[in-house]
Amino acid sequence: MTTFLGTPGIGNLRGAEPFPRAARRALADSQMRHNVGHATRTIRAKRLAAVSECADWEQLRLAGSALKQDVMARLPELLEQLERNVTARGGVVHWARDADEANRIVTGLIKATGSDDVVKVKSMATQEIGLNEHLEAEGITAIETDLAELIVQLGHDWPSHILVPAIHRNRAEIRDIFMREMPDVGELTDEPRVLAMAAREHLRRKFLSARVAVSGANFGVAETGTLAVVESEGNGRMCLTLPKTLITVMGIEKVVPAFSDLEVFMQLLPRSSTAERMNPYTSMWTGLHAGDGPEEFHLVLLDNGRSNVLADAVGRAALHCIRCSACLNVCPVYEHTGGHAYGSVYPGPIGAILSPQLTGTHGHHDPNASLPYASSLCGACFDACPVRIDIPSILVHLRAKQVDSERGGAPSGQDLAMKAAAWAMRSSRRFAMAEKALAAGRIVANSDHRITALPWPGSRWTASRDLPAPPKETFRQWWARTHGGGN
Repeated sequence: MTTFLGTPGIGNLRGAEPFPRAARRALADSQMRHNVGHATRTIRAKRLAAVSECADWEQLRLAGSALKQDVMARLPELLEQLERNVTARGGVVHWARDADEANRIVTGLIKATGSDDVVKVKSMATQEIGLNEHLEAEGITAIETDLAELIVQLGHDWPSHILVPAIHRNRAEIRDIFMREMPDVGELTDEPRVLAMAAREHLRRKFLSARVAVSGANFGVAETGTLAVVESEGNGRMCLTLPKTLITVMGIEKVVPAFSDLEVFMQLLPRSSTAERMNPYTSMWTGLHAGDGPEEFHLVLLDNGRSNVLADAVGRAALHCIRCSACLNVCPVYEHTGGHAYGSVYPGPIGAILSPQLTGTHGHHDPNASLPYASSLCGACFDACPVRIDIPSILVHLRAKQVDSERGGAPSGQDLAMKAAAWAMRSSRRFAMAEKALAAGRIVANSDHRITALPWPGSRWTASRDLPAPPKETFRQWWARTHGGGN
């Protein structure tokens, strides 16, 4: 299990160790790899079927991308418009510059009600700021009501997927967690329906007694002050309607200009995330209404590094993310390492570009400095992204920034390797000699014509990757032999 540092001001966005070290340990967990591999393959197949039904899918992706670009270009004015409309309809808007400030605001609002427990709707924003841990330290119990989040919470675990946080657990493991943490539900089998009904019985009492709920928001509409949450189980609907006080924590990038813009995202999001034509539960609320829903509504607008991301003309596209998790489900790196290796509540390709930008990186020893390298750059994530975030290009951009930030001082192994390569390539004679030297690699290649182990410093590469065996004859050698020319 990955330990999150909970960096002050940032929250759960930086792990305790770099990705290569965490990934190596994750690769040794065969049960986790089986669970994650089976789940992602299943989700991929269902998503492809759902997307293939939509004849204008690429047009929708283009529209979603254009809307997000417009939001980034007008973010300050849209947020001020959202604040005016939420306030005009009876809500109260709070601005939080970082995780610490957001946690203090939410804690103060809960304590003002006299409550010592809250029910929660699944929310990446509250996971990001470490709200549950902060509330626990303040003597307030936060009860996750999403089934997968409940599994993670009761298992004293960390989420490993944006949409399916308990993807690394199988049914037998979930049954054991429920039997241990919910003894009042009696004997259980590992059938999905039995487990779901046990969770329902456990949570129903919480819904009916809670006076405060905390949620995130998938979208906030500047034009009307409307907030929207989409979910599949109905737990969100219970949290958003039954308690007297509702507190919503929303990342500032989640704003959209107009209510009509939801038409695009409400088609893109369900097909990309749960492979459904529409979300089973779409809850929207606009301020307060006497006798209907909460009596008090607070919206906490969270920055927590987003303004810094917005300042990067290339990297800001990471803020377009609508948290569908499609990129995780197609990523070969995520499929083999799972989510904990990324050290952040945002795993997978989107986490590899979002987390280091939100936190900033401080030298190559910073665990998040390794995240942009947690990719094969195969491009599957861009093909799957419903708002066309060019994740591979941003990964390369962040790698370049990291290399530039470390220039000067003692040269790294990468610097020495590049200098050696440049020296060899500046002379055709030296390049030909290097080709002949590399041919010795055929001696250590296995029967599949791959090199799996090299002595240091080559071991720095083969510890994580194989190398193809050098060809028996290079193109330059073939050309010289067949055309009678030199190198």
